[in-house]
Amino acid sequence: MSSYENIIDNTISWAKNEEDIRALLIVGSRAREYYPADEWSDLDLVIITRNPKVYIQDTGWIKLISEPEITFIEGTAVGNELEVRVLFDGGLDVDFAIVPLDIFVRNINVFSPVATRGIKVLIDKEGIFSNLNLNREKVQHKIPSGFEFTNLINDFWYHSVWTTKKLLRGEIWTAKLCCDVYMKNTLLRMIEWHSLSRNNWDYDVWHSGRFLEQWADPRIIEGLKKAYAYYDKKDIERALLETMNLFRMIATETSETLGYNYPENEDRYATELVRKLLGKDFLRREDVT
Repeated sequence: MSSYENIIDNTISWAKNEEDIRALLIVGSRAREYYPADEWSDLDLVIITRNPKVYIQDTGWIKLISEPEITFIEGTAVGNELEVRVLFDGGLDVDFAIVPLDIFVRNINVFSPVATRGIKVLIDKEGIFSNLNLNREKVQHKIPSGFEFTNLINDFWYHSVWTTKKLLRGEIWTAKLCCDVYMKNTLLRMIEWHSLSRNNWDYDVWHSGRFLEQWADPRIIEGLKKAYAYYDKKDIERALLETMNLFRMIATETSETLGYNYPENEDRYATELVRKLLGKDFLRREDVT
């Protein structure tokens, strides 16, 4: 059975002999000092090449590293490139991000958030990283403008009504998708702003909710326990109302911290309409403590 160490060694040996591959990196948990890899962590490799299509269109090269069990291609989390995701024997999970050399060099700042969390340079034929500061630095997050803040809140309340309509029509899948995916992503953005505004704008909120339990307010974690639904009309209705309550609490506190006016009218209108459509005795905003 292979190990991650075997895969790293085999990838280095293979990449050294490929002229168009100019650099090879480890990023993610296996390059991090903070929240380093554990037994469940995958291996994130970045292949910087002059000819990325070769490695996307034909993934036979993976067998030169180790025998794959499952292989598929998806977009990278950063940079709008493609990556080959592979499950090797023993459940070893390896992501090979295939990045064009010219794009990487021109847009190196796009990839810098990844580098600040940790990076190990395995091969650098171009000397790309010789003068690059790879030390971990705090990320300075941008304070949302009044427009951005209000727009996010109005987006949330609009979709609370939209979800209710889909629910009443009997579109269970669509209603659940909006409640538990779209609205939760909007909620997550507000959770980030809530944490940043109460700490510092270089506070580490990670990305995509990673390690949320470590950096978010404990009240939010408790609220999230009730905010997700089964695939059931009544339970989606319950989860929607819980999500609305949780969002309201977070958004009002954040607006006070930022010194922005909370859009009371939009909240009230959406809340009362949802309550009317569902026929529920839903709490008014002023009743929530």
